[in-house]
Amino acid sequence: MKYMEEVKANFLNKEKYLAEYATKSSSAIRLVEEKEDYRPSYFHDIDRIIHSYSYTRYLDKTQVFTRTNNDHVSKRITHVQLVSKIARTIGRALNLNEDLIEAIALGHDIGHTPLGHEGEALLNEISKRELNEYFAHNIQSVRHLMEVENNGRGLNLTIQVLDGIMCHNGEMLNNVYKPIHKSKEEFQEDLRLAYKDLKKVSRKHPMTIEGCVVRISDVIGYIGRDIEDAIMIGKIKRSDLPKEISAVLGDNNKDIVNNIINDIIENSFNKPYIKMSKKVYEALFNLKKFNYEHIYKYSLTSEKKAYYKEGMNKLFYEYLNDITKHNEDSIIFKIFLDNQVDRYIDNTCDKRKVIDFIAGMTDELFLSEVQRILKKKIEN
Repeated sequence: MKYMEEVKANFLNKEKYLAEYATKSSSAIRLVEEKEDYRPSYFHDIDRIIHSYSYTRYLDKTQVFTRTNNDHVSKRITHVQLVSKIARTIGRALNLNEDLIEAIALGHDIGHTPLGHEGEALLNEISKRELNEYFAHNIQSVRHLMEVENNGRGLNLTIQVLDGIMCHNGEMLNNVYKPIHKSKEEFQEDLRLAYKDLKKVSRKHPMTIEGCVVRISDVIGYIGRDIEDAIMIGKIKRSDLPKEISAVLGDNNKDIVNNIINDIIENSFNKPYIKMSKKVYEALFNLKKFNYEHIYKYSLTSEKKAYYKEGMNKLFYEYLNDITKHNEDSIIFKIFLDNQVDRYIDNTCDKRKVIDFIAGMTDELFLSEVQRILKKKIEN
């Protein structure tokens, strides 16, 4: 390109004005070194994520509620886009690296299973039983982007993006998020340990302040929107929200998002950390508890949970048997293994291949496969 150097300079121009604690593109580290084009590394990572097949599958993955017969209820893609927008709003207000924020946000739930957290819990049971390893969507997101995507070649994303995804866990709420410096080797060790000691890794903060922004934005992105979805399908009423919480945060998604964002900006401006006030943190903590007790606990009936558990277990053993017997008519070969390169096939045990395949399924594919193997249909 004739004007390559000028184009590069245009892409990097805004970094001249980033805050002192922001992460510059010059700090980006890839697991495998490569020559960058005119796009800064984190901007390039956004492109790799958004063009991946696993990103496309967000369109048919559960956020909280599965098969509601209501087109307005959030899917996983809705949540991911909300997290990205919320995080970039905070990032721009604090003069942080929006490219890094967007890459982490768009990739943070790539490893989520069909059926949302219910599916994750079922696959975790299988993984612990069969591999003596934990399964968690944040770790699977990193694994998928490193080892499974791009036909088993991985996307070679920067460790700053991968670490932000690994440490994004919005289930672990904190008042202050302060980045922890990590080397490439320390990131790889954290990832390795996560399969055996998930809680220890989940408590760790990201290595960049941008990763910290995405971590709290994950909570902001789901907490109010899940309430709106639950109200829409009749799980709760708006009047059920505790008054002491709504007095601080509001009783609708718009106010909840705005109030938390404004509080974070007020308490984090020109600081090397991301912080909420005590009042907002306590209200958010209690709202999260309310959601678990009144929404998430009842997202599926006990009958549906039992049905899906039986189906997932039967599918796991059927696919595993298909691999063992090299049944190339099986769906696991036709739409997954036949497309993977030798590196993935040779370096991945059969049980892990099955877990990778099930984790990557859309709701529609998983539910149709469960219906096939159980030969019956559960009504909504």
